[in-house]
Amino acid sequence: MTTHFAPAARATDEGIKADHIALQAMRLVRQLLDSFPEPALILNPQRQIVHANDKLLALLRIEQEQALGLRPGEMLNCIHACEMEAGCGTSKFCSQCGAVNAIWESIKTNTAQMRECRITCRVPAGFASLDLRVWATPLALDSQFTVFAVQDITDEKRRAVLERAFFNEILDAATGLQGLLEASAEATPCELVEMREIGSNLTDELLEEIRSYRDLVAAERVELQTNVAEVDARALLMQLCEKYSRHSLAEGKTITGPVTAGTTQIRSDAALLSRILGHLIKNALEASSAGDSVRVSFENTNVPTFSVHNPSYMPEKVQLQIFQRSFSTKAAVGHGIGTYTVKLLTEGYLGGEVEFSSARHSGTVFTVRLPQQQGG
Repeated sequence: MTTHFAPAARATDEGIKADHIALQAMRLVRQLLDSFPEPALILNPQRQIVHANDKLLALLRIEQEQALGLRPGEMLNCIHACEMEAGCGTSKFCSQCGAVNAIWESIKTNTAQMRECRITCRVPAGFASLDLRVWATPLALDSQFTVFAVQDITDEKRRAVLERAFFNEILDAATGLQGLLEASAEATPCELVEMREIGSNLTDELLEEIRSYRDLVAAERVELQTNVAEVDARALLMQLCEKYSRHSLAEGKTITGPVTAGTTQIRSDAALLSRILGHLIKNALEASSAGDSVRVSFENTNVPTFSVHNPSYMPEKVQLQIFQRSFSTKAAVGHGIGTYTVKLLTEGYLGGEVEFSSARHSGTVFTVRLPQQQGG
């Protein structure tokens, strides 16, 4: 479904220039906007920039003329800003954008609005995730304008997301180990054998979470090193299926596969590929119910392609935000960064691409495609 969320009409270049000249002549308006401690701009009724303050121009290293006529998402190089011909605010993804919602609600109700906004931006290295707090405030002059102010809360959100996710997972594994140790004091020899296996699994989970957190931090700093070598995709998937069938999330569920087609010898970074597929398998298990089966497959008839399927369906609102770092399908802050990590590692470090589909009748499947030149 690709419907316009906000009006697509845009002002003419002449209209934008005339509004800018009129605002420039209003010294008090310019002084007030430049006194803002954060980037701020004035939008016309079509949500286009007609004046930007000095903080914004300095941050983006652009001249006033370069900002005029753009919408906020276009100014920030949002990956969805140009998906529709009419630009920022008109794609299906824009329906979940805090900036678009704040501006549009302010225009409709003539009231001040505040929202938090997640934006994935195109950058030379690939993409970057921004978390913003935005304010949209009506400004009635000769025409109706909107003052749009932006506060970058990326670091604040990033720390909250990563730390909460990390500590939750670590705490779960550590609590399990503590309970196991307490129970072992009164265990029989047969029970101790079983406890050792459980303890080994919990230790593996603990170490995996620590390594995953370490690699994610390094990846976001563009410091992660890759080690490309020959990888047997089938052997890797068999190892992952066995590993995650013992995971606490797999209780009452099954992992089927791997089903493979074509040559399974590829070139990639085995450690990163294992981390990517591990996140997808964990997410699939978490989304599944007792009695469900998660299916893992690989084919290399054209390009090396990994798929992880589960029978659950993601609502469209979730689908539109699934790769955003600070988006979560859970109430607790910090869960749900697995798909963001998958996208970051796949596209930023393995040169591949990740996509998904979700339907009520067929469930959800995530697909990771590696570059063709990495095939055997």
